[in-house]
Amino acid sequence: MNVLLDTHVLLWWLQNDPDLLEHARALIADPDNEIFVSSVSGWEIAPKVRLGKLPGSAILSKGFRTFFAKAG
Repeated sequence: MNVLLDTHVLLWWLQNDPDLLEHARALIADPDNEIFVSSVSGWEIAPKVRLGKLPGSAILSKGFRTFFAKAG
């Protein structure tokens, strides 16, 4: 199955946030699913990082494409 993560789900997944439903966790973790992230998420994350609202996500704003290429 192809799964496109929106920005909130992406951040919740990366931060292991309890707000992410178990069903969503299972879909993302399933190796049979192909996970996609839109480049728009980078545009949404970068301003919040600059404003200090997402300190744990600074790595994403610095090298969004590289981060996900390395993560597979």
